[in-house]
Amino acid sequence: MSTDQLESQPITAEEGEAIRAASGSSAPLRLLAEDGEDLAIISAALQDAILRPADIVWEKGARRLTIELSRFCWECGGTRVRAAMQFGDVLAVKSRGLPRLPDTPLELLAIHFIEGEPPGGKVILMFAGGGDLRVDVECLDAVVADLSERWQARMAPTHLDSPPSSKDAE
Repeated sequence: MSTDQLESQPITAEEGEAIRAASGSSAPLRLLAEDGEDLAIISAALQDAILRPADIVWEKGARRLTIELSRFCWECGGTRVRAAMQFGDVLAVKSRGLPRLPDTPLELLAIHFIEGEPPGGKVILMFAGGGDLRVDVECLDAVVADLSERWQARMAPTHLDSPPSSKDAE
């Protein structure tokens, strides 16, 4: 499957329940992904997270990618929290269509895993505006953890089910 075929979808009720079950009512979120199904839960938890290119740190020698972000807490009803996502066993990191300025805001839409030679593959992080980040991993080893107290979000992200028509503009 090419990254052009991947789409961002709003989180499903099942994914929302899995996030709530994993996080508890007020406990900080801590998730581990070792396969594509686990990564789908992380993707739902991080949908609409905001970060900057400067928040993406690849330590080539340590084979580790760390991303700090502001996570919208879908499971908490309208708050945000600083969180970090880290991938281990990283072989390569490539971007396509992402801004180069370090402070440009990026909105994470979805994360997908494309299996390669087991247990490896490619993790695709898709951002609003069409850019993506590809993380080639020897094996899928990802963790996400909340790092701060929650704060009230200024507004909740919205998702259109379909593109607006010319009739909507009238």
